[in-house]
Amino acid sequence: MDITTIKRIYFVGIGGIGMSALARYFNSKGVVVSGYDKTATILTEQLSKEGIKVHYEDNVGLIDKEAQLVVYTPAVPADHKELNYYRDNKYEVVKRSDVLGAITTSSFNICVAGTHGKTTTSTMVAHILRDSGYGCNAFLGGIAANYNSNFWSSENNVCVVEADEYDRSFLKLSPDVAIITAMDADHLDIYGTAESVEQAFIDFSSKIKPGGLLVSKFGLSRGNELKGSQHLHYGVNENNADVCATNIKIENGSYRFDVVMKEWTFKDVVLNMGGMHNIENVTAAITVAHHLKIDDEKIKAAVSSFKGVKRRFEYILKNDSTIFIDDYAHHPEELRALLSGATSLFKDKKCTVIFQPHLYTRTRDFANEFSEVLALADEVILLPIYPARELPIEGVNSEMIVNKIAKANKSVKSKEELLDWVKNNKRELVITAGAGDIDTLVEPIKQLLKN
Repeated sequence: MDITTIKRIYFVGIGGIGMSALARYFNSKGVVVSGYDKTATILTEQLSKEGIKVHYEDNVGLIDKEAQLVVYTPAVPADHKELNYYRDNKYEVVKRSDVLGAITTSSFNICVAGTHGKTTTSTMVAHILRDSGYGCNAFLGGIAANYNSNFWSSENNVCVVEADEYDRSFLKLSPDVAIITAMDADHLDIYGTAESVEQAFIDFSSKIKPGGLLVSKFGLSRGNELKGSQHLHYGVNENNADVCATNIKIENGSYRFDVVMKEWTFKDVVLNMGGMHNIENVTAAITVAHHLKIDDEKIKAAVSSFKGVKRRFEYILKNDSTIFIDDYAHHPEELRALLSGATSLFKDKKCTVIFQPHLYTRTRDFANEFSEVLALADEVILLPIYPARELPIEGVNSEMIVNKIAKANKSVKSKEELLDWVKNNKRELVITAGAGDIDTLVEPIKQLLKN
């Protein structure tokens, strides 16, 4: 695929976080970009303002029939009229991962993978490179709060890429530097077993170019099987890790700590972002920046100025009476990091978590783990399952999780019931979590809490 000759490109599912980053990339190159998505969002409206034509009806009459390349996401259903028109008429139709693979064939690539932590970590790496003046092209799976975007470009031929394990997409990338943050069981609808998930990450590490660097979290299951000419392990308070965050202090909802590596100590790093897991993430990012020989003081200044990622431990409301945090967490381990991080920062506040399960298969596969983790909160409210690409599975619902939680304060509510509940109940620490459309409730909940 020679992407340098493309003049017109069409995206089926253009509003997806990864798809929109690619759309912005081609738009920045002067390519005519257009696409479909099923619903209008803040992101699709931003794309329209940037000159990208977006429509919301699956209608062959609205597509670009002169497109040289059609890109689709696996989330698009098999009976999609537009996608099938392109296929039936022999257009070049490819997945998002194929395009990302093609873009990165001739660049120096920093690829960040992991069943969780990859969005924040890749955004941290990209921010440090941009803020320090090193420069990079960034393809991110979240909206960087510093720039209100998931993509930016640079004259420097370096790409920071969020490497997605779903559908084994990340195996199409060629990293010079790779980070692996986690290898927990997930996407079992694709992989079948936890062992297959782990094997995919091992296969990803074997894609690192000769002489390249792998930075992986200390203590990963089968971590000793990961490949890479150079391999550094990172962790928090892990004396046996090659890179370790230590001397951690909490100051007004921020962290101050040191990063220690063999023959190198990085003192008094300040991270203005909640969650102990984010100290881990930034330690990985600092390791990469140090490997690229970016000046220590520039790294430190960049970390201090990092505002986080939308929907990743994002403070929606923070005052003396109420803390409201929103997060994309949709896997039990992500929820554990979120809840333990928030409750350790705000020990004196009662915690209410509002969670929307994402996918029937994930709910079925991890119902026990979800119930165990959600019990860390004082009160638990679940919304009905967000199905995304899936059809319902008989007997699988939010009640499956709620019924297993060993706590009295638990319930399943519709969105309307939830907003009514928030209106009539004052709460000190409120957390919304999930990868579905729970984000549409964030602003209404914020207004109710403020009032």
